Amino acid sequence: MKLTDILKETATISELSGRNKKEVLGELCAALASQEQLDPEPLLKVLLEREKLGSTGIGDGIAIPHGKCEDITKILIAFGRSLEGIDFESLDGQPVHLFFLILAPGNSTGIHLKVLAKISRLLKDASFRKDLSAAAGSSEIYKIIASRDDEF
Repeated sequence: MKLTDILKETATISELSGRNKKEVLGELCAALASQEQLDPEPLLKVLLEREKLGSTGIGDGIAIPHGKCEDITKILIAFGRSLEGIDFESLDGQPVHLFFLILAPGNSTGIHLKVLAKISRLLKDASFRKDLSAAAGSSEIYKIIASRDDEF
């Protein structure tokens, strides 16, 4: 499984304009909704409900917001970066700079967990995080992700 089979460059945002959790999630959902011709509101609602259970900000400047949505038929991924950093109520209390958003159909389990695990493994690598943070734009971010996609 390759992330680039799921993540499209059109859902890769090099500089998020949102300044809080809801705005960032909304922006990422809008990118996916536009790409897939979906209504972004149900996507956002699922993610906000998931965040009520506990922040998906896992530390080291990373958040992996995720959830299951009955309105979609395949797994969807978006990536966003905030150079300034967003208060995402992360476990370490630090701002989040890198966001991988994952949405899965309501009836899926296995693929959702595999994608989450793969993204988590990639993000454990400090050099990968550094490369994403230093990338010049969305196209370069996407190329960095694609170049590391086969490593795991």
